[in-house]
Amino acid sequence: MRKLLIILVALSVVGLYITIRFFNVRITTQQKDLEFIQLPEGFQIEVFADDLGGSRLSSPGPNPGPRLMELRNDTVFVALPSKGEIIAYEDKNKDAKPDSQKVFLSGLRKPHSIAFQGDWAYIAEEDRVIRVKDKDNDNIAEPETIEKIISLPVAGHWTRTAKIIDGSLYIALGSSCNVCRETDQIRSTIQKCDLDGKRCETFSRGLRNTVDFIQYQGKIYGTDNGRDGLGNTLPPDEINLIEKEKNYGWPICYGQNIHDTEFDTNTYIRNPCMAPFETPALVDLPAHVAPLGLAFYSGRAFPEFYRGKLFVAMHGSWDANPPVGYKIATIDTATKEITDFATGWFNGETVLGRPVGIINFRDGLLVSDDNAGKIYRIFYEVK
Repeated sequence: MRKLLIILVALSVVGLYITIRFFNVRITTQQKDLEFIQLPEGFQIEVFADDLGGSRLSSPGPNPGPRLMELRNDTVFVALPSKGEIIAYEDKNKDAKPDSQKVFLSGLRKPHSIAFQGDWAYIAEEDRVIRVKDKDNDNIAEPETIEKIISLPVAGHWTRTAKIIDGSLYIALGSSCNVCRETDQIRSTIQKCDLDGKRCETFSRGLRNTVDFIQYQGKIYGTDNGRDGLGNTLPPDEINLIEKEKNYGWPICYGQNIHDTEFDTNTYIRNPCMAPFETPALVDLPAHVAPLGLAFYSGRAFPEFYRGKLFVAMHGSWDANPPVGYKIATIDTATKEITDFATGWFNGETVLGRPVGIINFRDGLLVSDDNAGKIYRIFYEVK
Protein backbone atom coordinates (compact mmCIF):
# COMPACT_ATOMS: atom_id res chain seq x y z
CA MET A 1 0.00 0.00 0.00
CA ARG A 2 2.82 2.35 0.89
CA LYS A 3 4.60 1.56 -2.39
CA LEU A 4 1.40 2.30 -4.30
CA LEU A 5 1.09 5.63 -2.50
CA ILE A 6 4.69 6.52 -3.36
CA ILE A 7 4.11 5.62 -7.00
CA LEU A 8 0.95 7.74 -7.13
CA VAL A 9 2.75 10.70 -5.56
CA ALA A 10 5.62 10.33 -8.03
CA LEU A 11 3.23 10.17 -10.97
CA SER A 12 1.46 13.28 -9.68
CA VAL A 13 4.76 15.17 -9.46
CA VAL A 14 5.73 14.09 -12.97
CA GLY A 15 2.29 15.02 -14.27
CA LEU A 16 2.53 18.45 -12.66
CA TYR A 17 5.98 18.98 -14.17
CA ILE A 18 4.76 18.02 -17.65
CA THR A 19 1.72 20.27 -17.29
CA ILE A 20 3.85 23.24 -16.27
CA ARG A 21 6.69 22.59 -18.71
CA PHE A 22 4.80 21.77 -21.88
CA PHE A 23 1.34 23.30 -21.40
CA ASN A 24 2.40 26.37 -19.41
CA VAL A 25 -0.21 25.77 -16.71
CA ARG A 26 1.11 27.53 -13.63
CA ILE A 27 0.17 27.87 -9.99
CA THR A 28 -1.58 31.12 -9.14
CA THR A 29 -0.99 32.93 -5.85
CA GLN A 30 -3.81 35.14 -4.61
CA GLN A 31 -2.36 38.31 -3.02
CA LYS A 32 -4.15 40.28 -0.32
CA ASP A 33 -2.50 43.54 -1.38
CA LEU A 34 -1.36 44.86 -4.75
CA GLU A 35 2.17 45.96 -3.87
CA PHE A 36 3.53 43.49 -6.43
CA ILE A 37 2.09 45.55 -9.30
CA GLN A 38 4.61 48.11 -10.50
CA LEU A 39 3.33 51.40 -11.91
CA PRO A 40 4.95 54.68 -12.96
CA GLU A 41 5.47 57.24 -10.21
CA GLY A 42 2.25 58.87 -9.01
CA PHE A 43 -0.06 56.05 -10.16
CA GLN A 44 -2.06 54.03 -7.65
CA ILE A 45 -3.98 50.77 -7.95
CA GLU A 46 -6.76 49.36 -5.80
CA VAL A 47 -9.36 46.62 -5.99
CA PHE A 48 -12.67 47.87 -7.38
CA ALA A 49 -14.42 44.46 -7.27
CA ASP A 50 -13.39 41.06 -5.94
CA ASP A 51 -14.54 37.44 -5.66
CA LEU A 52 -15.33 37.13 -9.35
CA GLY A 53 -14.29 33.56 -9.98
CA GLY A 54 -10.52 33.51 -9.75
CA SER A 55 -8.48 30.34 -10.27
CA ARG A 56 -5.69 28.55 -8.44
CA LEU A 57 -4.19 27.69 -11.82
CA SER A 58 -3.27 29.85 -14.78
CA SER A 59 -3.96 27.95 -17.97
CA PRO A 60 -3.80 28.86 -21.67
CA GLY A 61 -6.75 30.88 -22.95
CA PRO A 62 -9.50 32.43 -20.85
CA ASN A 63 -9.55 31.81 -17.10
CA PRO A 64 -12.76 31.74 -14.99
CA GLY A 65 -12.94 35.38 -13.89
CA PRO A 66 -14.28 38.65 -15.38
CA ARG A 67 -13.73 39.51 -19.02
CA LEU A 68 -14.87 42.64 -20.93
CA MET A 69 -16.58 45.61 -19.29
CA GLU A 70 -18.87 48.47 -20.30
CA LEU A 71 -19.73 51.70 -18.45
CA ARG A 72 -23.25 53.09 -18.66
CA ASN A 73 -25.10 55.54 -16.39
CA ASP A 74 -22.63 55.29 -13.50
CA THR A 75 -22.75 51.51 -13.65
CA VAL A 76 -19.97 49.14 -14.65
CA PHE A 77 -21.19 46.01 -16.43
CA VAL A 78 -18.84 43.03 -16.66
CA ALA A 79 -19.17 39.66 -18.37
CA LEU A 80 -18.53 36.60 -16.19
CA PRO A 81 -18.41 33.65 -18.64
CA SER A 82 -17.77 30.91 -16.09
CA LYS A 83 -21.00 31.74 -14.24
CA GLY A 84 -23.01 32.67 -17.32
CA GLU A 85 -23.75 36.11 -15.92
CA ILE A 86 -23.50 39.81 -16.57
CA ILE A 87 -22.76 41.63 -13.30
CA ALA A 88 -23.63 45.31 -12.68
CA TYR A 89 -21.64 47.45 -10.24
CA GLU A 90 -23.41 50.71 -9.45
CA ASP A 91 -21.45 53.82 -8.50
CA LYS A 92 -24.27 56.32 -8.19
CA ASN A 93 -22.42 58.61 -5.78
CA LYS A 94 -19.46 58.73 -8.18
CA ASP A 95 -16.81 57.99 -5.56
CA ALA A 96 -15.16 55.33 -7.77
CA LYS A 97 -16.31 52.54 -5.45
CA PRO A 98 -19.26 50.17 -6.02
CA ASP A 99 -22.43 51.07 -4.10
CA SER A 100 -24.06 47.76 -4.97
CA GLN A 101 -23.57 44.58 -6.98
CA LYS A 102 -26.43 43.15 -9.03
CA VAL A 103 -26.88 40.29 -11.47
CA PHE A 104 -28.02 42.05 -14.62
CA LEU A 105 -28.75 38.75 -16.41
CA SER A 106 -27.93 35.08 -15.76
CA GLY A 107 -28.38 31.73 -17.49
CA LEU A 108 -26.11 32.68 -20.39
CA ARG A 109 -23.60 30.56 -22.33
CA LYS A 110 -20.14 32.03 -21.82
CA PRO A 111 -21.08 35.71 -22.17
CA HIS A 112 -18.03 37.76 -23.12
CA SER A 113 -19.19 41.32 -23.74
CA ILE A 114 -22.13 43.70 -23.43
CA ALA A 115 -23.01 46.85 -25.38
CA PHE A 116 -25.93 49.28 -25.21
CA GLN A 117 -28.05 51.08 -27.77
CA GLY A 118 -31.25 52.87 -26.78
CA ASP A 119 -33.41 50.59 -24.63
CA TRP A 120 -31.49 47.47 -25.61
CA ALA A 121 -28.52 45.72 -24.06
CA TYR A 122 -26.65 43.52 -26.56
CA ILE A 123 -24.85 40.49 -25.12
CA ALA A 124 -22.43 38.32 -27.09
CA GLU A 125 -22.46 34.69 -25.96
CA GLU A 126 -20.41 31.88 -27.45
CA ASP A 127 -23.21 30.65 -29.73
CA ARG A 128 -25.39 33.72 -30.26
CA VAL A 129 -26.00 37.43 -29.80
CA ILE A 130 -29.07 38.41 -27.83
CA ARG A 131 -30.61 41.71 -26.82
CA VAL A 132 -32.61 42.38 -23.69
CA LYS A 133 -34.30 45.33 -21.96
CA ASP A 134 -34.09 46.77 -18.47
CA LYS A 135 -37.46 48.49 -18.49
CA ASP A 136 -37.33 50.04 -15.03
CA ASN A 137 -33.63 50.98 -15.21
CA ASP A 138 -32.75 49.13 -12.02
CA ASN A 139 -29.79 47.37 -13.65
CA ILE A 140 -31.62 44.05 -13.62
CA ALA A 141 -32.80 42.95 -17.05
CA GLU A 142 -36.24 41.43 -17.67
CA PRO A 143 -35.61 37.92 -19.08
CA GLU A 144 -38.98 37.91 -20.85
CA THR A 145 -37.67 40.67 -23.18
CA ILE A 146 -34.76 38.56 -24.50
CA GLU A 147 -34.52 38.36 -28.28
CA LYS A 148 -32.04 36.05 -29.98
CA ILE A 149 -30.94 38.04 -33.01
CA ILE A 150 -27.88 36.20 -34.38
CA SER A 151 -26.66 32.57 -34.23
CA LEU A 152 -22.90 32.05 -34.05
CA PRO A 153 -20.66 29.03 -34.70
CA VAL A 154 -19.00 27.32 -31.73
CA ALA A 155 -15.66 25.56 -31.06
CA GLY A 156 -12.15 26.94 -31.36
CA HIS A 157 -11.77 30.45 -30.02
CA TRP A 158 -15.00 30.98 -28.11
CA THR A 159 -14.85 34.66 -27.14
CA ARG A 160 -17.39 36.85 -28.93
CA THR A 161 -17.18 40.62 -28.71
CA ALA A 162 -20.08 42.89 -29.67
CA LYS A 163 -19.83 46.67 -30.03
CA ILE A 164 -22.22 49.36 -31.23
CA ILE A 165 -20.44 51.71 -33.64
CA ASP A 166 -22.23 54.45 -35.57
CA GLY A 167 -25.62 52.78 -35.17
CA SER A 168 -24.54 49.32 -36.30
CA LEU A 169 -23.73 46.13 -34.42
CA TYR A 170 -20.18 44.82 -34.89
CA ILE A 171 -19.22 41.30 -33.78
CA ALA A 172 -15.71 39.79 -33.62
CA LEU A 173 -15.42 36.02 -34.07
CA GLY A 174 -12.09 34.26 -33.63
CA SER A 175 -10.87 31.31 -35.67
CA SER A 176 -11.90 27.71 -35.14
CA CYS A 177 -8.26 26.55 -34.96
CA ASN A 178 -4.67 27.57 -34.38
CA VAL A 179 -3.99 27.88 -38.10
CA CYS A 180 -6.20 26.53 -40.91
CA ARG A 181 -8.29 27.53 -43.88
CA GLU A 182 -11.77 28.15 -42.52
CA THR A 183 -14.80 26.55 -44.13
CA ASP A 184 -17.16 28.87 -42.23
CA GLN A 185 -16.59 32.25 -43.82
CA ILE A 186 -17.61 34.27 -40.77
CA ARG A 187 -14.81 32.82 -38.64
CA SER A 188 -11.75 35.07 -38.15
CA THR A 189 -13.80 38.13 -39.15
CA ILE A 190 -15.60 41.14 -37.80
CA GLN A 191 -19.22 41.15 -38.86
CA LYS A 192 -21.28 44.33 -39.28
CA CYS A 193 -25.02 43.86 -38.69
CA ASP A 194 -28.21 45.84 -38.43
CA LEU A 195 -29.29 46.36 -34.84
CA ASP A 196 -32.02 43.75 -35.20
CA GLY A 197 -29.49 41.23 -36.53
CA LYS A 198 -31.43 40.62 -39.74
CA ARG A 199 -28.72 41.70 -42.14
CA CYS A 200 -25.01 41.06 -41.61
CA GLU A 201 -21.97 41.48 -43.81
CA THR A 202 -18.27 40.82 -43.37
CA PHE A 203 -16.67 44.13 -42.43
CA SER A 204 -13.08 42.82 -42.28
CA ARG A 205 -11.39 39.41 -42.40
CA GLY A 206 -8.10 37.64 -41.79
CA LEU A 207 -8.27 38.37 -38.05
CA ARG A 208 -7.29 35.22 -36.18
CA ASN A 209 -8.59 36.28 -32.77
CA THR A 210 -9.59 39.90 -32.26
CA VAL A 211 -10.75 39.72 -28.65
CA ASP A 212 -11.49 43.44 -28.31
CA PHE A 213 -11.87 46.44 -30.59
CA ILE A 214 -12.87 50.07 -30.05
CA GLN A 215 -13.65 53.22 -31.99
CA TYR A 216 -11.50 56.28 -31.34
CA GLN A 217 -11.67 59.55 -33.26
CA GLY A 218 -13.63 57.88 -36.05
CA LYS A 219 -11.26 54.92 -36.48
CA ILE A 220 -11.58 51.32 -35.27
CA TYR A 221 -8.63 49.72 -33.50
CA GLY A 222 -8.41 46.07 -32.49
CA THR A 223 -6.07 43.56 -30.91
CA ASP A 224 -5.21 40.30 -32.65
CA ASN A 225 -3.53 37.17 -31.31
CA GLY A 226 -1.14 35.43 -33.67
CA ARG A 227 -0.82 31.69 -34.21
CA ASP A 228 1.22 29.30 -32.04
CA GLY A 229 3.92 26.87 -33.05
CA LEU A 230 6.50 29.12 -34.72
CA GLY A 231 8.79 29.54 -31.71
CA ASN A 232 9.31 32.25 -29.12
CA THR A 233 9.53 35.24 -31.43
CA LEU A 234 7.06 34.58 -34.26
CA PRO A 235 4.55 35.61 -35.30
CA PRO A 236 4.05 39.05 -33.72
CA ASP A 237 0.77 39.74 -32.00
CA GLU A 238 -0.90 42.79 -33.47
CA ILE A 239 -2.73 46.06 -33.08
CA ASN A 240 -4.74 46.66 -36.25
CA LEU A 241 -6.46 49.66 -37.71
CA ILE A 242 -9.60 47.85 -38.79
CA GLU A 243 -11.20 49.12 -41.97
CA LYS A 244 -14.01 48.03 -44.23
CA GLU A 245 -13.30 45.22 -46.70
CA LYS A 246 -9.68 44.86 -45.59
CA ASN A 247 -7.98 41.48 -45.18
CA TYR A 248 -5.43 41.25 -42.36
CA GLY A 249 -3.78 38.12 -43.66
CA TRP A 250 -4.47 35.19 -41.38
CA PRO A 251 -3.89 32.29 -41.95
CA ILE A 252 -1.16 32.85 -44.56
CA CYS A 253 0.23 36.27 -43.57
CA TYR A 254 1.14 38.05 -40.34
CA GLY A 255 2.62 41.30 -39.06
CA GLN A 256 4.02 43.51 -41.80
CA ASN A 257 2.69 41.25 -44.60
CA ILE A 258 5.07 38.39 -43.82
CA HIS A 259 4.23 35.15 -45.59
CA ASP A 260 3.71 32.15 -43.27
CA THR A 261 5.51 29.60 -45.42
CA GLU A 262 5.45 27.01 -42.63
CA PHE A 263 1.67 26.77 -43.07
CA ASP A 264 1.19 27.92 -46.65
CA THR A 265 3.49 25.83 -48.84
CA ASN A 266 1.87 26.82 -52.13
CA THR A 267 3.99 28.35 -54.90
CA TYR A 268 2.97 31.82 -56.13
CA ILE A 269 3.97 33.99 -59.07
CA ARG A 270 3.89 36.99 -56.74
CA ASN A 271 4.00 37.33 -52.96
CA PRO A 272 0.42 36.61 -51.75
CA CYS A 273 0.93 38.94 -48.80
CA MET A 274 1.70 42.03 -50.83
CA ALA A 275 -0.54 45.09 -50.47
CA PRO A 276 -3.22 45.83 -51.53
CA PHE A 277 -4.29 42.19 -51.19
CA GLU A 278 -3.39 42.04 -47.49
CA THR A 279 -3.25 44.80 -44.88
CA PRO A 280 -0.24 44.99 -42.53
CA ALA A 281 -0.60 45.41 -38.78
CA LEU A 282 -0.61 48.95 -37.45
CA VAL A 283 1.72 47.88 -34.63
CA ASP A 284 3.66 44.64 -34.23
CA LEU A 285 3.71 43.44 -30.63
CA PRO A 286 6.03 40.79 -29.19
CA ALA A 287 4.92 37.26 -30.04
CA HIS A 288 2.58 35.48 -27.62
CA VAL A 289 1.93 38.39 -25.22
CA ALA A 290 -1.79 37.81 -25.99
CA PRO A 291 -3.23 41.34 -26.32
CA LEU A 292 -6.89 41.37 -25.30
CA GLY A 293 -8.60 44.56 -24.08
CA LEU A 294 -7.67 48.06 -25.17
CA ALA A 295 -8.68 51.65 -24.45
CA PHE A 296 -7.47 55.09 -25.41
CA TYR A 297 -7.14 57.15 -22.24
CA SER A 298 -9.72 59.95 -22.46
CA GLY A 299 -9.54 61.43 -18.95
CA ARG A 300 -7.68 64.47 -17.69
CA ALA A 301 -6.08 63.24 -14.46
CA PHE A 302 -3.17 61.30 -15.96
CA PRO A 303 -0.04 63.26 -16.91
CA GLU A 304 0.00 64.72 -20.41
CA PHE A 305 2.18 61.90 -21.74
CA TYR A 306 -0.64 59.37 -21.27
CA ARG A 307 -3.53 61.37 -22.72
CA GLY A 308 -4.68 59.84 -25.98
CA LYS A 309 -2.33 56.89 -25.56
CA LEU A 310 -3.58 53.39 -26.27
CA PHE A 311 -3.56 51.11 -23.22
CA VAL A 312 -3.41 47.38 -24.02
CA ALA A 313 -3.94 44.46 -21.63
CA MET A 314 -1.48 41.65 -22.39
CA HIS A 315 -3.04 38.50 -20.95
CA GLY A 316 0.14 36.44 -21.07
CA SER A 317 1.59 33.57 -23.07
CA TRP A 318 1.49 29.84 -23.07
CA ASP A 319 3.54 29.20 -26.22
CA ALA A 320 6.67 31.02 -25.09
CA ASN A 321 9.59 30.10 -22.86
CA PRO A 322 10.14 32.11 -20.77
CA PRO A 323 6.55 33.34 -20.51
CA VAL A 324 5.81 36.87 -21.72
CA GLY A 325 2.98 39.37 -21.29
CA TYR A 326 1.05 39.49 -18.00
CA LYS A 327 1.08 43.30 -18.04
CA ILE A 328 -0.44 46.50 -19.39
CA ALA A 329 1.46 48.53 -21.96
CA THR A 330 0.87 51.90 -23.60
CA ILE A 331 1.25 52.47 -27.32
CA ASP A 332 1.73 55.71 -29.20
CA THR A 333 -0.15 54.88 -32.40
CA ALA A 334 1.70 57.63 -34.29
CA THR A 335 5.27 56.60 -33.43
CA LYS A 336 4.43 52.90 -32.72
CA GLU A 337 6.39 53.17 -29.45
CA ILE A 338 5.44 50.52 -26.88
CA THR A 339 6.03 51.26 -23.18
CA ASP A 340 5.37 49.07 -20.15
CA PHE A 341 2.83 50.67 -17.81
CA ALA A 342 1.70 48.09 -15.21
CA THR A 343 3.81 45.01 -14.61
CA GLY A 344 4.29 42.36 -11.93
CA TRP A 345 1.48 39.88 -12.58
CA PHE A 346 4.14 37.26 -13.38
CA ASN A 347 7.21 37.02 -11.15
CA GLY A 348 9.20 34.49 -13.14
CA GLU A 349 7.55 31.41 -11.65
CA THR A 350 4.11 32.26 -10.31
CA VAL A 351 1.16 33.95 -11.99
CA LEU A 352 -0.40 36.64 -9.82
CA GLY A 353 -3.05 37.69 -12.32
CA ARG A 354 -3.86 38.11 -16.01
CA PRO A 355 -5.28 41.45 -17.25
CA VAL A 356 -8.12 41.25 -19.78
CA GLY A 357 -10.41 44.26 -20.27
CA ILE A 358 -9.70 47.99 -19.96
CA ILE A 359 -12.18 50.89 -19.85
CA ASN A 360 -12.03 54.57 -18.89
CA PHE A 361 -13.59 55.25 -15.49
CA ARG A 362 -13.65 58.34 -13.23
CA ASP A 363 -10.59 59.93 -14.88
CA GLY A 364 -8.71 56.66 -14.45
CA LEU A 365 -8.95 53.11 -15.77
CA LEU A 366 -10.64 49.88 -14.75
CA VAL A 367 -8.87 46.62 -15.56
CA SER A 368 -10.43 43.16 -15.29
CA ASP A 369 -8.35 40.12 -14.30
CA ASP A 370 -9.87 36.76 -15.20
CA ASN A 371 -7.23 34.78 -13.28
CA ALA A 372 -7.32 36.59 -9.93
CA GLY A 373 -11.07 37.20 -10.27
CA LYS A 374 -10.80 40.94 -9.68
CA ILE A 375 -11.41 44.32 -11.25
CA TYR A 376 -8.73 46.91 -10.49
CA ARG A 377 -8.97 50.68 -10.52
CA ILE A 378 -5.85 52.54 -11.65
CA PHE A 379 -5.68 56.26 -10.94
CA TYR A 380 -3.15 59.08 -10.64
CA GLU A 381 -2.65 60.67 -7.26
CA VAL A 382 0.56 62.27 -6.10
CA LYS A 383 0.95 61.57 -2.37
